[in-house]
Amino acid sequence: MTSHKPTVLITGATGQIGGDTLRNLLADKTITLVAAVRSHAKAQPFTAQGIRTVIMDFDQEHTLAPALEGIDRALLVTGYTVDMLRQSKAFIDQAKKSGVQHLVHLGACGRDDTTIGHWAWHQFVERYIEWSGFSFTHLRPECFMQNLLSYDGTRAVINGVIEQYTGDTRFSWVDGEDVARVAAQALLHPQKHAGQTYRLGYDVQSYGDIAAIMTRLLGQPFRYDAQSPDVFVQNMRAAGAEMAYMTCVQDNFTRMAAGQIPGVEETFDNFSQITGRQPVRWEDFVQKHRKVFAY
Repeated sequence: MTSHKPTVLITGATGQIGGDTLRNLLADKTITLVAAVRSHAKAQPFTAQGIRTVIMDFDQEHTLAPALEGIDRALLVTGYTVDMLRQSKAFIDQAKKSGVQHLVHLGACGRDDTTIGHWAWHQFVERYIEWSGFSFTHLRPECFMQNLLSYDGTRAVINGVIEQYTGDTRFSWVDGEDVARVAAQALLHPQKHAGQTYRLGYDVQSYGDIAAIMTRLLGQPFRYDAQSPDVFVQNMRAAGAEMAYMTCVQDNFTRMAAGQIPGVEETFDNFSQITGRQPVRWEDFVQKHRKVFAY
C-alpha cells in the first residue's frame, strides 16, 4: 500500500511571495506542486519546468472548483485591493468543499488589536479560515524589504534618494524571500506548524538608517527624503492602483510617521527554529541587491 503524496497549490505563483515559495518547494519529492495561474500564457514558463498548472482567477469564481480539485494544502495569496475580502471568502468556501486540509495564508503586519484597515482585513480572513475548520498557518510579515526595490511598479530609490512616507519612525522589516521560506516549511510540515500565527520581522530600521547602511556598504551617498503620505496617494492614483486599499496604506504611513501604531518596532525570534537558518538583515539585503541600488 503506497502512502498518499500530498498535492500543494500555490496561488500567486507568478508573483513574488508565491513564486519564491514555489521555488523553495521545487526540489522536494514528498509533495506534488501545482501552480495557479490566470491564463494559458502565464502557465507556459511553469509547464516548461515540468510544473503542473491550473487556471484560476480569483475574480472568476467558476475557476475555483476545478483548480482546487484534489488539492490537500494551499498557499493563499491575494492582491492589494479591497476585493481580497470577497476573493478570500470564495476561495476558502470552495477549498472547504473540495477537501483541502491545510491553508497557509499570507496576511499583513500587526498585533491582534490593529485598526489599520488592510491589516485588519487580513485578520478577518484569518478568523474565517479558523471558523471554517481548516488546519492553518497564518503568516504576518512586517514591512517587505523589497519595497525599497519598487512599490506597485514604481522605483523607490532613484539616484541615491529614498522617497518614502513614514517620517523618522523605526520599524520592523523582513525579506520577502524569508517569508517564502517560512511558507514553504508550513506547507511541507503542516502538522508541525498547524495553529500557528507567525509574525515575521527581523530588523528594525528607519529609512534614514537604511540610507546610512547603503552609503556605508555601496560607497555612494544615499539619503532619505521624507514625503507626505498625501504624495503617496497621488502617485498611486496616477498609477491606477485600487484606492480603497491605498487609502488604508496612506493611513498606515500617517500614523506610522506620528508614532501612533503600537508594536511596529517588534522583532521575533521564530525564523531559525522554522527554517534552520538566520533571517536576512538590511546589510545582507543591500549587498544582495547592490546592482539595483547603485547609480
